[in-house]
Amino acid sequence: MKYVYPVTLSPEADGTYSVWVEDLLGCATQGNDLADAIDAVKDAMEGWLYGAEKQGEAIPIPTPAASIPLEPGEFVSFVVADTDVYRRIVESFSVRKNLTIPSWLAEKADAANVNYSQILQEGLIARLGE
Repeated sequence: MKYVYPVTLSPEADGTYSVWVEDLLGCATQGNDLADAIDAVKDAMEGWLYGAEKQGEAIPIPTPAASIPLEPGEFVSFVVADTDVYRRIVESFSVRKNLTIPSWLAEKADAANVNYSQILQEGLIARLGE
């Protein structure tokens, strides 16, 4: 699922940026520069939202950017968080699945040193369009 939230960026005296998402309680980070801060908050948002999805919690509705209170020097930007991409990264561990195939096919595959797991993964990816 893709989400778009306004984030608040605050330039610090040392050239770094603090950044947080008003709507996602505790979702805050920092970056060495603007690009790093945006990348860091994107990752933090995806983790926050992924956790909420996994726990079945309600996803907050984004606050309109114009409603976010700002201190002098702060500004708002929008960041897209993709929990589907994040999920693929954090849930990429293997799970065991049993399957049944005809004995003649198993004999041929064994003789050809076929990696059953790899073939099944490739087939599922092709079938599901992932």
